[in-house]
Amino acid sequence: MQIGTLTLDSPVVMGILNVTPDSFSDGGLFVKRDDALRQAEAMIAAGAAILDIGGESTRPGAADVSVEAELDRVIPVVETLRAITDVPISVDTSKAAVMRAASSAGADMINDVRALREDGALAAVAELDMAVCLMHMQGQPRTMQREPSYEDVSEEVAEFLTERRDRCIDAGISHYRIVLDPGFGFGKSHAHNVELLANLRQLADIGQPVLVGLSRKATLGQLTGREVDQRLAASVAAAIVAVMNGAMIVRTHDVAETLDALRVAQAVTAVGTMK
Repeated sequence: MQIGTLTLDSPVVMGILNVTPDSFSDGGLFVKRDDALRQAEAMIAAGAAILDIGGESTRPGAADVSVEAELDRVIPVVETLRAITDVPISVDTSKAAVMRAASSAGADMINDVRALREDGALAAVAELDMAVCLMHMQGQPRTMQREPSYEDVSEEVAEFLTERRDRCIDAGISHYRIVLDPGFGFGKSHAHNVELLANLRQLADIGQPVLVGLSRKATLGQLTGREVDQRLAASVAAAIVAVMNGAMIVRTHDVAETLDALRVAQAVTAVGTMK
């Protein structure tokens, strides 16, 4: 799979850059453009293979953001980064207007927590020469953590993402442009998240690259008793489990530490495949 200049033939790290005032972990830190650019440059220097820029928080209970506000937050950062780096840029959005503007600004990928189900989103990506990540979410950000329920979370997530993948292909989006994300923490209990991670191979077997976003999330706090700013070790451990179970893109706040761990995991995996 090709994402901008990146050929996705081994696991890579995606650096998170939230230009929002209210994201759960880094909200408010990178609202100013200069701060956002410094963070992006630091993540690139640390080895990020993709940058994921988000202008609307999707944490539990998050409020909606207007198209205009999201464009104002995201597009200047994309334009500036595109002028100084060829590292692929992903934009975390569900809005068709933001997708089109992001493409014009030089972004390479759309990362959509709603899996192109909002008005015009599917048609927009079908027209754009961009990769897309389709994520599973039960409910909406404001309400998704109010008693999420599944008969079999791994099977239901896989069925949903298979259906969305097929719908995208029917709309003219090449399967070579599609990434799947199980949506850890998006309408899932802590038990659901652990089960999904344990059964991630079931999703990888669908045949599309799998992206995971576990960095600093509440389930890791539940498992370790650590606050959000103390979950580095747990985040890295979860990333390694995900990669060993088939994930190809690890979305993280902590690029250098995650990349070091991935290099160890890849070295071990490479030896195992030679036997």
